[in-house]
Amino acid sequence: MNQTISKIIESISIDSITEERKTVLQPLIDHLQNKAEANQTIRLNFICTHNSRRSHLSQIWAQTMAYHFNIKNVFCYSGGTEATAMFPKVAETLENQGFQIQMLSDNENPVYAVKYADNEAPIICFSKEYSNDFNPKKEFGAIMTCNNADEGCPLVIGAEARFPIKYNDPKSSDNTPEQTQIYAERSLQIATEMFYVFSQINK
Repeated sequence: MNQTISKIIESISIDSITEERKTVLQPLIDHLQNKAEANQTIRLNFICTHNSRRSHLSQIWAQTMAYHFNIKNVFCYSGGTEATAMFPKVAETLENQGFQIQMLSDNENPVYAVKYADNEAPIICFSKEYSNDFNPKKEFGAIMTCNNADEGCPLVIGAEARFPIKYNDPKSSDNTPEQTQIYAERSLQIATEMFYVFSQINK
C-alpha cells in the first residue's frame, strides 16, 4: 500500500467514534460478517444525491480498508440519484492523502483512476446514477451517505440491504478559506469509520 496511506491508517484512532455512531455502523458490520462467513462476494454501493463527494470518498476508503484488513472478495461502487461530476477537490484531497490519481478523460464528467496499492487494480471513479451499468444490479448493500438520497430513494432496486450512514457535506466549505481543511477532515472521518467497520470482521 502507498506509504502515505499506510501512515494515515496507522494514525487512525477509533476512540473518536461515538457509541451512537457505532450503533449506526453496526448493521453494516453485521452484513459484512454474514457475507464473509458464508464466503459470499461482498458488493457495496455508496449512494448520495450527485455522486460527487461523500459517496466517492466512502467507496474509495471502504475498498482501501478491505484491502488493509485482507477481507477478500469486496467490491465497492458508488452512485447517485442523478449524475453530475466527481468534484475536483475530492481528487485533490485523496491525492494529498497518498492516493495515486490519474484523470482518464477530461470533460464535464471526468473519469478518474484511483490507486491505493501498486499491485491492485485502480478504482474507477466518475459520477453516475446508482443504477448505471457500471454498478451491480443485484445482491449488493446500499449505503446511503446523505439525507437527500436516503429520503428521496427509499427503495434501492436490487439491493439486498440498505444502510443509512450519513456524513455532513463538505460542499458547505466550497469557496471558503476552510475548504481544504474541511475536505481533509471529512475524508479522514470516513476513513476512520471504514477502518472500524472492516476491523470488526472476523475472517
